[in-house]
Amino acid sequence: MDFKEATDVLTRRITADEIAEAAGVSISSIARARLDPSSSAYRSPPDNWEAVLARLARTRMEELGTLAGRLEKP
Repeated sequence: MDFKEATDVLTRRITADEIAEAAGVSISSIARARLDPSSSAYRSPPDNWEAVLARLARTRMEELGTLAGRLEKP
């Protein structure tokens, strides 16, 4: 693994598109749920959003754990 590959993995972020796909909703739904609740365009987050985000976070955590393990190998 070279420096660029390692930093690509490290700096990768979870996108709103990925959240929408995992939650089974449109990207627009995610964008509106992120607005200030006082906004007229605000919509409630998708059902079961906590479990969806936890699953995405755990997947990301595993990716970072794998990266750390690869970088620590002599």
